[in-house]
Amino acid sequence: MYFCQQLLNKQLKRVIIIALSILILSPSFGSLFVYASFKINQKEIAKTICVQRKQAFNSCNGRCELQKSIKKYSDNERKMQDSLKDKLELVYVQNTAEINFSAIPVIESKENTSILFEKKPIGASNLTFHPPLYIV
Repeated sequence: MYFCQQLLNKQLKRVIIIALSILILSPSFGSLFVYASFKINQKEIAKTICVQRKQAFNSCNGRCELQKSIKKYSDNERKMQDSLKDKLELVYVQNTAEINFSAIPVIESKENTSILFEKKPIGASNLTFHPPLYIV
């Protein structure tokens, strides 16, 4: 069971990697897709859309539509690149002051600073330290 699950996970990872690779590379092959779709539909394009379809000796075979499609695709690509160039990228940089820390030498006092703790306390305040008066 565990082996099958591992195998399934590996296959799923491969499928995801292939799909993402295709998505990343698809803009690079845009004109190839236009040409492939033209070749698949070339006969229909030559019969219905082509400007020279009514001529007896039509040597175009729909290539005029292919050129229009490729020009349209390249114009769209150029517009996309121009719109990306128009966008500004703002970078904010904050200058920070350089702070130098230096070690402060420890001064040890030889005097007796525990004068307060040499004698016993005289009394304690009941106002500060007292148990709760009643339980809720």
